[in-house]
Amino acid sequence: MICALASAVCFGTASVLQAVAARATEPGTGSGVDPALLLRALRQWRYIAGLALDGLGFLLQIIALRSIPIYAVGAALAASLAVTAVVASRLLHVRLSGTEWTAVAVVCAGLAMLGLSSGAEGDEEGSTALKWSMLGVAVGVLLVGAVAGRLPDRSRALALGLGAGFGFGVVEVSVRLIDSLALPGLLANPALYALLVGGGAAFLLLTSALQRGSVTTATAGMVIGETIGPALVGVIWLGDRTREGLAWLAITGFAVAVAGALALARFGEPPAPLEPAPQEESAPPGP
Repeated sequence: MICALASAVCFGTASVLQAVAARATEPGTGSGVDPALLLRALRQWRYIAGLALDGLGFLLQIIALRSIPIYAVGAALAASLAVTAVVASRLLHVRLSGTEWTAVAVVCAGLAMLGLSSGAEGDEEGSTALKWSMLGVAVGVLLVGAVAGRLPDRSRALALGLGAGFGFGVVEVSVRLIDSLALPGLLANPALYALLVGGGAAFLLLTSALQRGSVTTATAGMVIGETIGPALVGVIWLGDRTREGLAWLAITGFAVAVAGALALARFGEPPAPLEPAPQEESAPPGP
């Protein structure tokens, strides 16, 4: 759980840096998926710093996923929005209202409930069908991006964010489905390719969402996509369980943490620059 929370700190800080960098990047063709956008964003040092934090967060996420249930890790990662809110208040000088500080406290309370109630990760191995299904979902994420390019701005941001969430969710599940790193078995495991395609597609869609649409809408969609689906997969197919008699506490903690995260979804969006006030035209000189 410590690794999951540390991963949330990395991801939450990275989202602020990447949002600022993505907004400073020249827009492309307006398509939902613009691979060249990533190349342009890489010219921004903030985006590179964000990627470095994402890499560290991913390593910590892998450690957490190999030790505790997916639902606990997913809720912790959703709570990265609380980290984003705090970091945005410092780096971007965004003030948190009393309600928003309350939402941060709600997220922490939900995570505390999950920490108390979650058991060890499930010991069931995913079926071959589940591994191929994850690869299919990862490819589907790319199709979501292609379709999203034809949608209006608000719907496009939600579709891109939700697609990114599904991609990150594929990564969470695929980590559990890779039971050995030994070659050549690893290369024959569809879960490896699901992880690579899902992770790459998620970054692509999320960067496009941050650059083109409402970060609030996109982030809310991402939180929903990366928490609920993977949690259900872990419980139904991978044997994730809670401590004896504490299932109610885990469900409550999961719901509270995600609800608090959604309440903070607007953070990560850099404040709009103030426009200069229009100057009054001087009266023409008299005769």
